[in-house]
Amino acid sequence: MQKFIYRLTMCRSKGYIQKQYGKSFWKSFREHSDAVFRQVAAELPDIGDSIFSFNYAYAPSYRSMRQLGLDAGQADDLMWKMNEKMLLSVPKPFLHMAGKSYLNSFRKKAKQHLQRQGKPGFSEYDWLIDYRDIDANSFEIDIRRCGFITVAKKYGVEGMLPGICSVDYMVSHYMGNGFSRTKTLGDGDECCNCHYELTGKCPLRAPEGMK
Repeated sequence: MQKFIYRLTMCRSKGYIQKQYGKSFWKSFREHSDAVFRQVAAELPDIGDSIFSFNYAYAPSYRSMRQLGLDAGQADDLMWKMNEKMLLSVPKPFLHMAGKSYLNSFRKKAKQHLQRQGKPGFSEYDWLIDYRDIDANSFEIDIRRCGFITVAKKYGVEGMLPGICSVDYMVSHYMGNGFSRTKTLGDGDECCNCHYELTGKCPLRAPEGMK
């Protein structure tokens, strides 16, 4: 899954990056990101069918952006645009249709994830969560350990946080789901307290002061 998400994101972002930064930048960015992705894929343990495993796909691109001279703000903006390009590979009407199905699957896998925690073989690079059913339309997940933060520290890309966390709002906005939180591990809080609604509204970007 990580490889698919990475390749799709790079493919969908090529035209935008060339327009904004030039073909030479794109060539260097692609080559550097590909090399880092291969390194990350080879070094990280397989966390199996974790609902969070695709998150690892983003670290190589951010590291490449900074090493090629983009400042933190530029890198955050480009990561946002790349994620948006990837997500909108699916036309918006179909995203709305898929939103409820996606969250139903996510809530089912979150319950299964709880059963895997604490058992032999559960990776330090995986996520630790608490899960709560609220009603037929809503549920909550508290993320107590974020595997992405572990990876970010390992590869020196902590600067992605908390900017990358705000992508959760974008996904929910385009998929027609409700989403909110008031705490984020990437911003130094003790957990990410995520509230999801199968049918609801979400701003495109995180409200001021929230990630």
